[in-house]
Amino acid sequence: MLVEMAVAAIRASRLTKDYGSGHGLFDLDLQVSPQEVFGFLGPNGAGKTTTIRLLMGLIHPTSGGAYVFGLDSGRDAVEVKRRVGYLPGDVPEFGSLRGSEVVAYLGGMRGRIDRPTVRALAERFDLDLNRRFREYSSGNKQKLAIVLAFMHRPELLILDEPTSGLDPLNQQEFYALLQETRDAGATIFLSSHVLSEVERVCDRVGILRSGRLVKVAQLDELRHIRVHQVEIEFAPGSEVPESRLRSTLGLEDVKVDGNVVTCSVHGSFDGLLHAIAGSKVTNLVSTEPSLEELFLSFFDEPRPKALPS
Repeated sequence: MLVEMAVAAIRASRLTKDYGSGHGLFDLDLQVSPQEVFGFLGPNGAGKTTTIRLLMGLIHPTSGGAYVFGLDSGRDAVEVKRRVGYLPGDVPEFGSLRGSEVVAYLGGMRGRIDRPTVRALAERFDLDLNRRFREYSSGNKQKLAIVLAFMHRPELLILDEPTSGLDPLNQQEFYALLQETRDAGATIFLSSHVLSEVERVCDRVGILRSGRLVKVAQLDELRHIRVHQVEIEFAPGSEVPESRLRSTLGLEDVKVDGNVVTCSVHGSFDGLLHAIAGSKVTNLVSTEPSLEELFLSFFDEPRPKALPS
């Protein structure tokens, strides 16, 4: 007995959008399985938004194909939009329309709307749908975009930098919503330029650089490029455990200036915490470098020109 294979939620086959002069998206081969949370990583200008627009049928490829549940994203763009919840990187302007009117307008175009879901999402993100769009803050505009993407309970969500403009509490709420949506059976394709965000919610990631896919990996494979810049301030007059820090695996570029130590931490913080255990630490600051900085460190192949914004 033959077992029918599930159709890929997303498939790109040598997908290319060539803007000329080396700008564009080139030869993208990618497949995302149903119920997978796939992170699409890359610095700004890498081609993430162009890929998403091709998947949504908003622009046409120079060559190759993009498919959503087997539907051609260009030829079947209307049906694709019905089955997908799309959150664009730049929220469209809706002027004097109230939030509820925007919901009704786009719900009518899509052909269906789940009103209990709309109410629940608006309450969850503390969004007043009776206010006019032009009165919304940037954060509230992003919340409305989330409502519009999730309101019809789609099979697939394509989200372009979805936490942009959200405060930390609403970011946490959004991550919880993603997990619940995935558990309910949806597929999620999430673009981001923040490594920690993708690590938190995704099963696999694709890394895009200068219009080309340089790696597809499970999350565990990303740990070798996980790095933080750390500054530790020790109490005045206390001993700085310099020798322990310099001999700790995973710590690099250790510099000591009086009672302040700076270093790079690769992977887990366990070694650093063990090295400073028992010392009098008055302040510790950790920052994550940009993906562009990471890519310059870990992917040193020749760089094509970046994709225009």
